[in-house]
Amino acid sequence: MAKVEIYTWQSCPFCMRAKSLLTSKGVDYIEYAIDGDQAARRAMADRADGRTTVPQIFIDEKGIGGCDELHALEDKKQLNTLLGFVN
Repeated sequence: MAKVEIYTWQSCPFCMRAKSLLTSKGVDYIEYAIDGDQAARRAMADRADGRTTVPQIFIDEKGIGGCDELHALEDKKQLNTLLGFVN
């Protein structure tokens, strides 16, 4: 199974939606709640090629973007492969 990390704000609806999709697929993920933590947000942006919006999602250290990108991968039937699920 792939290592999944997600940077979030607790009240962010896009973060909740992304986490909901991961949870519905049975994915364990590491969550970094960065609400109000500017140093953590800068570290996330450095890791995410300058992107500062949340969520930012990483699968096996590869930044895939945010909620829309996560759902697009699911819609294209590519998310399971990235997550290491056997089809």
